[in-house]
Amino acid sequence: MKFTLSWLKAHLDTEAEVDQVAEAMTMAGLEVEEVHDPIAALAPFTVAKILSAERHPNADRLQVCQVETVDGLKEIVCGAPNARAGLTTIYAPIGAYVPGLGVTLVEKPVRGVVSNGMLCSGAELELPDESDGILELSDDLQVGQPAAGVFGAEPVIDFEVTPNRPDWLGVAGIARDLAAAGLGKLTTPDIVPLAGAFDSPVSVTLEAPELCPVFAGRVIRGVKNGPSPEWLQQRLTAIGLRPINRLVDVTNLISYDRARPLHVYDLASLSGDGIVVRAGRGDADKIEALDGKTYAPGAADCVIADAGGQRAIGLGGVMGGVSTGCSDETVDVFVESAWFDPIVTAQTGRSLGVSSDAQYRFARGVDTASVVPGLELATQLILDLCGGEPSTVTMAGQAPAAPAAFAFDPSYVKRLSGMDLSEDRIFEILFALGFTIMRGSPWSVTPPSWRRDVEGPADLVEEVARIEGY
Repeated sequence: MKFTLSWLKAHLDTEAEVDQVAEAMTMAGLEVEEVHDPIAALAPFTVAKILSAERHPNADRLQVCQVETVDGLKEIVCGAPNARAGLTTIYAPIGAYVPGLGVTLVEKPVRGVVSNGMLCSGAELELPDESDGILELSDDLQVGQPAAGVFGAEPVIDFEVTPNRPDWLGVAGIARDLAAAGLGKLTTPDIVPLAGAFDSPVSVTLEAPELCPVFAGRVIRGVKNGPSPEWLQQRLTAIGLRPINRLVDVTNLISYDRARPLHVYDLASLSGDGIVVRAGRGDADKIEALDGKTYAPGAADCVIADAGGQRAIGLGGVMGGVSTGCSDETVDVFVESAWFDPIVTAQTGRSLGVSSDAQYRFARGVDTASVVPGLELATQLILDLCGGEPSTVTMAGQAPAAPAAFAFDPSYVKRLSGMDLSEDRIFEILFALGFTIMRGSPWSVTPPSWRRDVEGPADLVEEVARIEGY
């Protein structure tokens, strides 16, 4: 799981820098694997402009460029096919370490002409750029401007999520624990329900509630899809996700932000006016998924089908199908927010040899209370980015029961851990983590819907101990 410092600060009011965040995560039990700071890696690189580009006298595929750089006018040899006069790009000086190549630039002749630096591609800077040549940047950029600022580079924290903490698969969940640990104040915005302007024209039928106990959705008509705004693209690319379009990017954002996977169908590509959730039928349900591969889900796998259940259009909890994917021409959509059984989803991944961010989360247990709130959040973001008009929410089935309350004696903290804390401090920690507490003799404590791993008093002592610190 990866996230950026600015993303965390959208949920946590804190002045902490990335190293302090990583240390606090470690002390709270989150296993930090790496803190990657691209700002430091990009420090030597700056904006430059090619003033002229002439064919190399000794090589047809090379050009000798006169380049305006932060270090003055430089003659640089470049083999990129798009190197041309007037192009704004990125310059690396002699002595710079180029991370994508793993080399440090030295001054040496290239076919008899000395190259005084390098003009860089996205791959050479380890940026998510798929072009073959050097970077092509806006002409509005000033020569000498740091590359880190151009690309919105910022520190990224990568950490391992233990199987019992699926709430850590969303930045909001990480912020909650860090706020409880005293690193800042939790500021995750509330989700506001949106009234539907018309009844949903798409119904949902659950034929296999053991595979998918609850399924909610709504139609949004009149959307305008296309490339996402820069802030959204940067947030996704910073953690290694490729932006696709506004509709898809919204679902990816919420998956990483709230640990709530979603899916969006192009309404025009659905056959009929219904969604059916059922078991797979083997070869009769062969489906080309969004990863470009074809799968044949069996009776133990959850399938999303369109009207009458005749055509499989998705692997429930795992991946949607190509046939109903959204494109720039999409106008009306159906947004899915469901809860798929973790064991079923995990087995589907293994039996079909398919994995996805959604499957990873559902297999570990998504918050059972997030079905409708996740749908409402997606609706608001789609309206903000794509416009449109939402229908009422259609819902089938019922979410699994919330965790049950159990008795807890706060003195058990000292007996089990040796930590001498006041009852008020114990209450403060558990409350900050989302537990509902009725004080009495003993206390009655109810775990939040996202903490199904907490089953008894010993688990509460563990929570108090890891937040307080040993």
